[in-house]
Amino acid sequence: MAADAPELSAEERAGKAFPVSWDQFHRDCRALTWRLNEVGPFHAVIAITRGGLVPAAIVARELGVRIIDTVCIASYDHTKQGDLKVLKGISADTAALGGGTGKGLLIVDDLVDTGKTGRLVRDMMPDAHFATVYAKPKGRPLVDTFITEVSQDTWIFFPWDTALSFQPPIRGDSAA
Repeated sequence: MAADAPELSAEERAGKAFPVSWDQFHRDCRALTWRLNEVGPFHAVIAITRGGLVPAAIVARELGVRIIDTVCIASYDHTKQGDLKVLKGISADTAALGGGTGKGLLIVDDLVDTGKTGRLVRDMMPDAHFATVYAKPKGRPLVDTFITEVSQDTWIFFPWDTALSFQPPIRGDSAA
């Protein structure tokens, strides 16, 4: 879940659920890489933690980029959103590769939701290319490249946030 995810109750999350399997997420990350390959090359990949770590690793591997950095931002736990807090900025070495403005750098996150985190990172590196696997309408204008748009009220369940469990049938009458 992106660092700018809105506060939703358990009922709201369950009602607008979009579960993503590991296989689907990997396919979506590779599709993102195909699009990014047309835009690059990139000097470095910067993952927005924590959600951007997995897609950044996949994208960096596929693009052959060896320099991977992180920007660590906290704004919420699994249920509520708070103020943004930069826990770790982009390293000086990585920033220098982008001339201080981010030119030639690729910022990767799993999802752009409200855009709060995206705006903060854009302010840090205004000329970097910002890519996400998924985008919601409020945050979409901040993203240069993404794969799938979902509605603002959809809650994405990423594979690292879920465990396999029984799901009841959609139709409740199980009398056979």
